[in-house]
Amino acid sequence: MMRVPVVIMRGGTSKGVFLNYKDLPDDRHLWDDFLLDIMGSPDRRQIDGIGGANSLTSKAAIIKKSNLNDIDVEYTFAQISIENQLVDFKGNCGNISSAVGPYAIQQGMVPAVEPITTVKILNTNTQKVIIAEVEVENGRVKTNGMCSIPGVPGTGSPIYLSFTNGEGAVTGKLFPTGNPTDRIQAPNGDIDISIIDVANPLVFVNAHDIGLTGSELPHEFTAEKLAELEEIRSIAAEMCKFSIKEEATKKSPAVPKMTIISSPMTYTDVAGIERQATDMDCTIRMMSMQKPHQALAITGAICTTAGAFLKDTILSDVITVEQDVIRLGHPAGIMETKVDLIAGHINAIKVVRTARMIFEGYVYTKKEYGFSIA
Repeated sequence: MMRVPVVIMRGGTSKGVFLNYKDLPDDRHLWDDFLLDIMGSPDRRQIDGIGGANSLTSKAAIIKKSNLNDIDVEYTFAQISIENQLVDFKGNCGNISSAVGPYAIQQGMVPAVEPITTVKILNTNTQKVIIAEVEVENGRVKTNGMCSIPGVPGTGSPIYLSFTNGEGAVTGKLFPTGNPTDRIQAPNGDIDISIIDVANPLVFVNAHDIGLTGSELPHEFTAEKLAELEEIRSIAAEMCKFSIKEEATKKSPAVPKMTIISSPMTYTDVAGIERQATDMDCTIRMMSMQKPHQALAITGAICTTAGAFLKDTILSDVITVEQDVIRLGHPAGIMETKVDLIAGHINAIKVVRTARMIFEGYVYTKKEYGFSIA
């Protein structure tokens, strides 16, 4: 048994275990077993670990002070499967990304500068740079504030994240198949899909093409519909060359992310608040590890925003771009993204999040992994 320093942080609508790179097993091949061990996977309750028994809380961030020019920290994201012996490093999590800046400042990796500390983050999963603007007060990360985000109770200090040049984050291509739209044979007939890779690869389907309205809440998805969505996602995973279709759920469960898009409509969100069609540019529903996302993945919002500016995709028929702010209606509310355009090209997409430290201490592993730490 080993004792390892950990921090548990909420980032946006996700929660994860944050670890210093130097505190992980020296042998990189042991990382999967180590992360499964501390999270208590595979087990749907994660009863023997610190995982939260939900895909949004079974995540890890591994942070390293960087020696690269113009980069402060390097950040590796891991999605730890709850029910399978699998850790997925293929993509990034935008919500967890929002806690990386605060973590780096709190751990002394980045000097605290008042009133705003800018942290330049290299996400090693995608080799893309994220710039975080974190409020600092009295030499410490400020957590109290009036910023609220759908899906998180209460308010906090705003953290602004800018995702720069996110095209081809995982596949190396804006359109992994080479096409803005592809026609596939889905379980209930042929449908059009768009696979777009910005910040993370997403496979978009129109809600009406799969027998949905687009306003469904997480608890309204039937097991049969989830199976149909996973079949479509698995086809897209094979088209992205992540895995053959039959093994996609096991070998590439996190990417591409299944995303259901539809025109703006009035609906009641998970908190019982009526959201007006006039307050959004589209409705969006995402899957997270084969389950309905309770809110909206940040990388999903980034990819959708970029897709709104592209021609001949499914998004082209749904979103009408009239300004540099895109409003996305998701199960927990409405998220706004802001686009920085330079000569008609997207330079960066910015979102606002909140984050905070929840716990700092030690986790005990069930076995030894060849650590260099005491």
